[in-house]
Amino acid sequence: MYYEIHGKGDPVVLLHGSFMTITNNWPVMIPQLSQSRQVIAVEMQGHGRTPDSDRKFTYENLADDIAALIDDLKIAPADLLGYSLGAGVALAAAIRHPEKVRKVVSISAALRRDGLVDEAIEALRHIEPGMFKGSAIETEYKKLSPTPDQFERFVEHHMRMDIEPYDFGAEKFRATSAPVLFIHGDADGVRLDHIAEMFRLKGGEIHGDLRPRSDSRLAILPNTTHVTLMDRLDVIVPMVNDFLNAPFTPSAR
Repeated sequence: MYYEIHGKGDPVVLLHGSFMTITNNWPVMIPQLSQSRQVIAVEMQGHGRTPDSDRKFTYENLADDIAALIDDLKIAPADLLGYSLGAGVALAAAIRHPEKVRKVVSISAALRRDGLVDEAIEALRHIEPGMFKGSAIETEYKKLSPTPDQFERFVEHHMRMDIEPYDFGAEKFRATSAPVLFIHGDADGVRLDHIAEMFRLKGGEIHGDLRPRSDSRLAILPNTTHVTLMDRLDVIVPMVNDFLNAPFTPSAR
């Protein structure tokens, strides 16, 4: 698995979105976060410079890869920051490998398939390689991949994961010790009631002036979609730094 390390300090692992790479997901965030932290940006199975294989794309498999990287770099427990696919992988890693994950920043992910709005689920069923013709996603794949002529196969392989139902398990998620910063747009394709459900599972929805609150946090950005979340880094990066730098009790939700 290809990865890059930038900066020095406490480690944070960046996990990109579907079909994306380090170069087209994190060109702004890496320079900002690496001013005070060690930033480890990875390219997961089939993405960028990491080759694909016949292994199924699943959140569990990708989460296990990240856990293995954390072991290999000897940085446990590490903070994870993911966008879209990468956010789902980060949540799965916190469930499957709690001893390796300190905190999670989840940018636009759901705990299960029905956490998405119906039109998002329907749109996933119709994604095919031709839709990326001439796009930055296709261009970066052909420039970086060790198999540049297999873009169509990669998209089709990936999409078998995207159309399959999944469910990380609400009670398993409730039991995780890593605090989570949930970041969503108000029109990002994740149901608002599901966002609230995830935050409740991590101890949210209390009157914080009357009793201690959860170490997890929730931010919903106005007038923001799934894609344009990555255009709001002027707002997101300060929230991320404040969250990652805040002290917390590992056993508290």
